[in-house]
Amino acid sequence: MPIPAGSAPQAEFPVTRFLDPSTPPHVATLVLLAGLAALAMNVFLPSLPSMAAHFDTDYRVMQLSVSLYLAVNAVLQVFIGPISDRFGRRPVLLGALVVFIVATIGTLLATTAAMFLVFRMLQAVVVSAMVLSRAAIRDVMDEAAAASRIGYVTMGMAVVPMLAPALGGALDEAFGWQGSFILMLLCGIGVLVLCWVDLGETKPRSAGGLGSTVAQLPELMASRRFWGYCITATLASGAFFAYLGGAPFVGAQVFGLSPAVLGLYFGAPAVGYALGNFLAGRYSVRAGVDRMVMTGCLICFGGVAALAALFALGGRTPEVFFGFFVFVGIGNGMVLPNATSGMMSVRPHLAGSASGIGGAIMIGGGAAVSALAGALLSPGSGAEPLLGLLLVTSGLSVVSILYVIRRARVLGA
Repeated sequence: MPIPAGSAPQAEFPVTRFLDPSTPPHVATLVLLAGLAALAMNVFLPSLPSMAAHFDTDYRVMQLSVSLYLAVNAVLQVFIGPISDRFGRRPVLLGALVVFIVATIGTLLATTAAMFLVFRMLQAVVVSAMVLSRAAIRDVMDEAAAASRIGYVTMGMAVVPMLAPALGGALDEAFGWQGSFILMLLCGIGVLVLCWVDLGETKPRSAGGLGSTVAQLPELMASRRFWGYCITATLASGAFFAYLGGAPFVGAQVFGLSPAVLGLYFGAPAVGYALGNFLAGRYSVRAGVDRMVMTGCLICFGGVAALAALFALGGRTPEVFFGFFVFVGIGNGMVLPNATSGMMSVRPHLAGSASGIGGAIMIGGGAAVSALAGALLSPGSGAEPLLGLLLVTSGLSVVSILYVIRRARVLGA
């Protein structure tokens, strides 16, 4: 049953009842939706070396399970947003979860690396959980309040990337690489059932066809502030995506870590991400979206710069390398909820499209950065190429948000 829509988003959620689909989705459901998307992205990363051995292929081929996944993830978001603006959040999300479950079964049955990668790309449909959980929040809240709520939801979700790599490493040692994908399958089924009984519709079906929604997209795409938020989020998160593409290699080849130990270290950015999300939830309404994004970009760049300096001075240990990514996590935890809310607030009636297209730009850029990180690293290269890439992306994010702030002043926004 659609939830009656007011003339404007409210600063607070309407009353919600858990397991009642006639009301907006409960915050626990939103957290688990976002958590499933995060789980699918990184739980298996400590298994990449053993997966390469299992399929008798190069590490770089198996690393495509990250970069290709992100690329398909980006393309899907372009369509998910407008489709959900037209048909509603609930049916699109339920259908995407069914496809994710089928694709996960396919990865477990794959007999070649190519077959595995095909099903892995199909798994990317789970990005709908991330896109539409954010859009559902913006459907019922204003810009600053939505940034705050997205921050709190992603803070709860951050437990997943914090624990998932360690759990994935332990599952790899106990059951082989397939253990992580069995976990994804069980979690996908559980979240589908939960959404079926709790996910309330926050965006009733719009009048007209899908074409009428698509026809409004040039209005969104012409906004410089929309592009500014997208580019800022892409560059800031580029440091994290480079980490996804390069850290497994650095941990295994440079520091000689086992999958289980690598999994423990690998969750370091998620600790910072949870803290950054808390700060976003606590201060976004008070400080404003742009100020929070700027602060997060500076923290991310500062952490990377400090890490590069320590490496140059000889502090080449796994504790230093992984520990300083906590600052990357803090920065991203502050930037992404606020930049996302900014994207969706430029044209609130196209919040789903903005969330999808903005996410596509961010994830597409992340796929490119992740693939570049994997290509730059080779036996004997050390971690320096990865650190250089991190400095460039995080530094440019500061320049981008400065442009957004200047543009807002020109418009009086």
